[in-house]
Amino acid sequence: MKVAEIIAIGTELLTPQRIDTNSLAVTESLNVLGVELIRKQVLGDDRERLTEAIRAALERAHILILIGGLGPTEDDITREAAAAALGRRLQLSLEQESVLINRFRKLNRPMAKNNLRQAYLIEGAEALPNANGTAPGQFISTNRGAMVLLPGPPRELKAMLTNEALPRLRSVVPPQCIRVRSFRITGIGESDLDTLIAPVYTKYANPVTTVLSSPGDLFVHLRATAETEEKADALLREVGNPIATLLGDKAYTENINEPLEGVIGRLLRKHHGTVAVAESCTGGMVSARLTEQGGSSDFFIAGYVTYSEAQKSKVLGIPPELIGKHGVVSEPVAAAMAEGAKRHSGATHAISVTGYAGPTGGTDFDPVGTVYIGITGPAGTRVVRTRFGSGDRLRTRLLATQSALDLLRKTLLASENGAGSAL
Repeated sequence: MKVAEIIAIGTELLTPQRIDTNSLAVTESLNVLGVELIRKQVLGDDRERLTEAIRAALERAHILILIGGLGPTEDDITREAAAAALGRRLQLSLEQESVLINRFRKLNRPMAKNNLRQAYLIEGAEALPNANGTAPGQFISTNRGAMVLLPGPPRELKAMLTNEALPRLRSVVPPQCIRVRSFRITGIGESDLDTLIAPVYTKYANPVTTVLSSPGDLFVHLRATAETEEKADALLREVGNPIATLLGDKAYTENINEPLEGVIGRLLRKHHGTVAVAESCTGGMVSARLTEQGGSSDFFIAGYVTYSEAQKSKVLGIPPELIGKHGVVSEPVAAAMAEGAKRHSGATHAISVTGYAGPTGGTDFDPVGTVYIGITGPAGTRVVRTRFGSGDRLRTRLLATQSALDLLRKTLLASENGAGSAL
């Protein structure tokens, strides 16, 4: 299978003020061709280092994409470095010189002398027209495949990549395909997840399996390469189906762009359900997640952020004596919060969150990081007690939010499957 590397050039890309986003567009286009990206580098405007990097990349990759450094100034050194790495000369293209002169004439602007640097092509290179700028790209056949020089401004790069570079790359790439299958997972730690599925995926070099994590949310990506989509999909089924069985309801979607709240919205719409939320320690984060989606008014009824004891009683109708007896962070109060939210809103389901987010608070029985999550619905009320470590307030709130949403999802699934006793 053909593999590629990208080198993005520009000292500014090594500062906190600029981010290399061009490489993402190039990677996506390479994947469409079935070409796997094996390395990506960002280098400053140093000709010697860039020459060495290009030379090394040409030994590893079939396709090398250079981004940036094609401007008219002295620090635009990509052409010179690429020519040196190939052992070829730079030659003035009279055709490109004419293109530049005509472009400036149409703009009614004089062409600076240094713009002529952009008319130099590497020996044997084919110029790639730039519809949105003055710097032409270059396409060079190499012993292993091809090297492409693209301009740095995104508006120029994207048009040239789509209209000029990709059609030429297709001629050097044999029929091949990359297909991806992804799982989004919650309710399990990263190490436990890997222990669960590693016996399956470690048997295969193709597909390649990657496990990624964010607070409370895990991603498993299977990436298969083959000559055709059918063969790649067959590989994904061979590895992905056993993984899906092992994950069970821990995998909440195979749509990498669908967050947990998106799944919940879909389930609620399907069954004409609605939800209300009563929050304390999460301060509205659960409600915010549910309402981030367009059209959430279809299922989201109300959110109550009742931080104080008085508001829990006044807004949600929780008896003060219940709070006095058990404390605001307790199973009975979490249950009463959910039931109060359901009663006041008229929603079919309600969830509640109360806990010690930290860094202070807590008791011997319920230390900092303890959270109670309540849920109530047609099948009754249930409370889950969880612990998320201690001290990191934001992490506790994020994990509590994710856990509350996952409890709602599993409750809706249980109802859908006729397991009402899940509550």
